[in-house]
Amino acid sequence: MAVHRSGPLKQKNKAHKNGRHRSRGSAQRDGKGRVAVKVQSKKVRKELSRVDQRHRANQLRKQKKEAVLEEKRHLGSKDGPPHQVLLVPLHAGVSLGQALQLLRSSDPQSVPAGERAGAPGFVLLCPQMKRRWFFTAAQPGELHTVLDLAKVADSILFILDPVEGWDSTGDYCLSCLFAQGLPTYSLAIQGVGSLLPKKQADAKKKLSKVLEKRFPGDKLLHLDTPQDAVLLLRQLANQKQRHLAFRDRRSYMFAYTADFVPSQESSSVGTLKLSGYVRGQTLNVNRLLHIVGHGDFQIKQIDAPADPFPLNPRVIKASKGTDMAMQIDAADADGASEMEEDIKVLVKADPARQESLQSEVVPDPMEGEQTWPTEEELNEAKALLKEKAKVVKKVPKGTSSYQAEWIVDEEGSSSGEEEEEEEDSEAEDFMEEEDSEAEGSEEECDTVTLGESVRDDQYDEKIDKEAEEQMLEKYKQERLDEMFPDEVDTPRDVAARVRFQKYRGLKSFRTSPWDPKENLPQDYARIFQFQDFSRTRKRIFKEVEEEEPEGAEQVGWYVTLHVAGVPASVGESFRQGAPLVAFSLLPHEQKMSVLNMVVRRHPGNEEPVKSKEEMIFHCGFRRFRASPLYSQHTAADKHKAERFLRPDVALVVTVYAPITFPPASVLLFKQKPDGKHSLIATGSLLSVNPDRMVIKRLVLSGHPFKILTKMAVVRYMFFNREDVLWFKPVELRTKWGRRGHIKEPLGTHGHMKCTFDGQLKSQDTVLMNLYKRVFPKWTYDPYVPEPRPWSNEETSPGLEVDME
Repeated sequence: MAVHRSGPLKQKNKAHKNGRHRSRGSAQRDGKGRVAVKVQSKKVRKELSRVDQRHRANQLRKQKKEAVLEEKRHLGSKDGPPHQVLLVPLHAGVSLGQALQLLRSSDPQSVPAGERAGAPGFVLLCPQMKRRWFFTAAQPGELHTVLDLAKVADSILFILDPVEGWDSTGDYCLSCLFAQGLPTYSLAIQGVGSLLPKKQADAKKKLSKVLEKRFPGDKLLHLDTPQDAVLLLRQLANQKQRHLAFRDRRSYMFAYTADFVPSQESSSVGTLKLSGYVRGQTLNVNRLLHIVGHGDFQIKQIDAPADPFPLNPRVIKASKGTDMAMQIDAADADGASEMEEDIKVLVKADPARQESLQSEVVPDPMEGEQTWPTEEELNEAKALLKEKAKVVKKVPKGTSSYQAEWIVDEEGSSSGEEEEEEEDSEAEDFMEEEDSEAEGSEEECDTVTLGESVRDDQYDEKIDKEAEEQMLEKYKQERLDEMFPDEVDTPRDVAARVRFQKYRGLKSFRTSPWDPKENLPQDYARIFQFQDFSRTRKRIFKEVEEEEPEGAEQVGWYVTLHVAGVPASVGESFRQGAPLVAFSLLPHEQKMSVLNMVVRRHPGNEEPVKSKEEMIFHCGFRRFRASPLYSQHTAADKHKAERFLRPDVALVVTVYAPITFPPASVLLFKQKPDGKHSLIATGSLLSVNPDRMVIKRLVLSGHPFKILTKMAVVRYMFFNREDVLWFKPVELRTKWGRRGHIKEPLGTHGHMKCTFDGQLKSQDTVLMNLYKRVFPKWTYDPYVPEPRPWSNEETSPGLEVDME
């Protein structure tokens, strides 16, 4: 039976257009009886109603407010550490002693305790306010003291002059403190009452203009009477605390007392007993302790002596004829002495769990040593060389291989020799002309000495001629590097292939491959490297948050740390008045690695700073000396090295230093010949990554001698034929954007024939880029002595204060 089949010309009507989506009815018909697939996710997202969302936001806001209030109540209370306040006078006319005396006598019911710490200060007990205060002071010219005390201070009180606000030394101190990170601060004016009533309003207006630059919108308080001091204490107690990133995840301590006990083996090394309040996080006895400016040490044990500054001690009333002063009962004093004799040991270090002081890897000189090849390997290498050395020649039929070695291809050799002779003759003519021109130019040029100005004998006696010459040479090098970046002259006495043998050419600096493990220096065998630094950092921070205290090393407790292996110079510096600040290290923070920091040049300093010059670093809680490298801050895998610290861009500083987990602030100082420290740059810690490649670029320049359509003869880039052949594979470029290659050398004086992608201009310059990876110098030194203080009589490093 025949079946009808429609042909190709059958009419096909268009389907009905029901929009870009299926209708609800069609979707229900298609999915009739089916159940939707449940999507499994790690985080269950609950869709809250608008009322629930508002309620949840209120709960979060309430929790944050309660956390802030709890922090305020805990700080300075009987269960927490005393509220540590640092007084910094920003003007030479401010009386620091008067300010301390006003705070000491602010409350008649308060009990000022004696000086217990290395730095000048006192403890103030206020039972009525239910607060304990510890006041310390530092002059703005004492740079290390101010920065060390600011690392552990809960609040900073800046004392200003009513007319000028701050002087040049105070402004320099503020620049350093802002770069390191400011905790909670307050501003107080001293001496407003001494001004005439008519001048007080004008002085406040001028001072408010000055404060807008540094402290916009902050409130000014007075500090002239005891009533002003009470208001100031209430302001400090009710302020919201600002947190510093580098101390929030670590426990730290300001030492009130420090006793050095020499060891039996040597009197120069012993045990240092540091007593103070635990702050920040809970203290772990098995972790290392870093004493700022002195190094890393191990803790042997932690004791719990009696709190020397209790908020509510037992007292007896004095007689009516005497002042209403609070006196500690003699019986309580005897009990305190008995407790000192019988001190409770909280916890001792576990040798199995205690972290090691090892900071460097001891490299094995035999590691990676190649074994002597066997006879089979030597025979294979010889056979391979023979195969490569074979040359195919046309010889008469029946010629043996020995006879073929003596047959010379005369046609090819003669033509090549003729071409070389012609090129040599042309190149010699060119070089003779150029030599005559160069001699003429040398005869015409001469050095010109500028006229001397009128000299002052007393002024000249203060100038160091050698330092002036060195600084002038630095300025010249910096100016040349700005005008001709990375350009160097090819040496005439040494072959370029020898002088630049460690350099290589790259097709593209951004995309060309470069192995980060290639040709590493010997110092890289001494450092540590993380497989994944960011993952390790997150894991350690999570462990710190979830860690449970061992023993009773809670925050706010007064404890005594037995620190082992401390040199006697640490105790001597404390006795001389220098403050002792200690930070507990996180895991791996004692190990050496390569630190990368992003810094920007400080605007008040214009002195040229060359790469690999020794600098003084304040990185987080550490202070050390090192010789850094400077490189561009880019997102590529290779970063171009900079010969000088540029003033207009952010650069990356690379140094060998102990591992520090970011975030952490960074300050760079340079020590002057007179012992002062000048602030050079400020920034933050970027990463700990030894694989970050810093590539030094070197540019060789040549000049076109003869220009054809797309070819040119270039001279003065090299000065012998062998160098031209050595660098022939490297690509050329010009300052006007042309690209090309070396085709062949001409003669024996370094002339070369080059091809480009377009015709050159006569005023253009031919360049060749060469690259080499560079590494920082290992000059790490954790000990940095106290610098010579700045004074107002001497000019601060490029800082001026505009008081108008």
